[in-house]
Amino acid sequence: MARPGAACPPPARRVMVAARALLFWALVYSYCGVCACIAGLRLLWSIGRRPGETFRWVVRENPPACLNDPSLGTHCYVRIKDSGLRFHYVAAGERGKPLMLLLHGFPEFWYSWRHQLREFKSEYRVVALDLRGYGETDAPSHKENYKLDCLITDIKDILESLGYNKCVLIGHDWGGMIAWLVAICYPEMVTKLIVVNFPHPSVFTEYILRHPSQLIKSGYYFFFQMPWFPEFMFTVNDFKVLKSLFTSQATGIGRKGCRLTAEDIEAYLYIFSQPGALTGPINHYRSIFSCLPLQHHEVVMPTLLLWGERDAFMEVEMAEITRIYVKNHFRLTILSEASHWLQQDQPDIVNKLIWTFLKEETTRKRE
Repeated sequence: MARPGAACPPPARRVMVAARALLFWALVYSYCGVCACIAGLRLLWSIGRRPGETFRWVVRENPPACLNDPSLGTHCYVRIKDSGLRFHYVAAGERGKPLMLLLHGFPEFWYSWRHQLREFKSEYRVVALDLRGYGETDAPSHKENYKLDCLITDIKDILESLGYNKCVLIGHDWGGMIAWLVAICYPEMVTKLIVVNFPHPSVFTEYILRHPSQLIKSGYYFFFQMPWFPEFMFTVNDFKVLKSLFTSQATGIGRKGCRLTAEDIEAYLYIFSQPGALTGPINHYRSIFSCLPLQHHEVVMPTLLLWGERDAFMEVEMAEITRIYVKNHFRLTILSEASHWLQQDQPDIVNKLIWTFLKEETTRKRE
């Protein structure tokens, strides 16, 4: 509602805004339909080739030993008073040390940070979180509970529940999106921001509308708007899609990377094969189009952006454009042989780059 005395937008402008909104949602749902048709054709092809295998999937009853490796830290839980949700996390390093908070992407969970839990616990209290809806963290049933406002507030509440008022915040992929937004909304809580393979959210939303190639690569954002069908497609052929995301030549970790072991793959299958385990993660995407674009954009703390150039889902051009939104020291490092799963693909290099960034002077001018 307009304030008394405030000028109302002219009719022509209101019509233009409404037309742009209509066009935007027409694009979203049209592309959702296209992605669904492609998925349906792939399903039919699988049924035609291996009908017995297509609908076979196995719930992993017991976790692999790597998920209880004591060198990774201690499994902990915290219940947030306001939301009532219980969050699971793995913590390494002594209490009282500066906090390093790690936010995973999709389809991942705390274990994607195993190399960083071991590396940084000497100087930090390192906490690798299972985001809302993932793994052992509670998963609300309604997609409205996964709006960006809720996800941002989760991180603020967790930080306070852990007894901290600031942290080094690191996010990958979807966790990178959340990390950017926390840094924008609660800058006093983030001493340094490190993001892996995700651009500033404003860059992403502007770029995807202008570059059809990125629109195609982000097709899963649109496909995930459908109810139940995306979850079902992940289960086909005993979670073949999940396995191929990490191991295939097109999207997985390359030959020069630190490939996932059979036990690592089993860890992912154990988490996501549980009944209903995919709905929470996919619900993160089901409210995304009603939450963007952003009202505020600027990031004011020192920021490191790490990028695998062989990312099958994000075009590298977005990384350089991100620079304009960081009003402080900004460092961008692009690794030419690395994939989207950068902190797992090249852990030694990533850890070294993070150490350098954490220890360097931040009073210098932006590069």
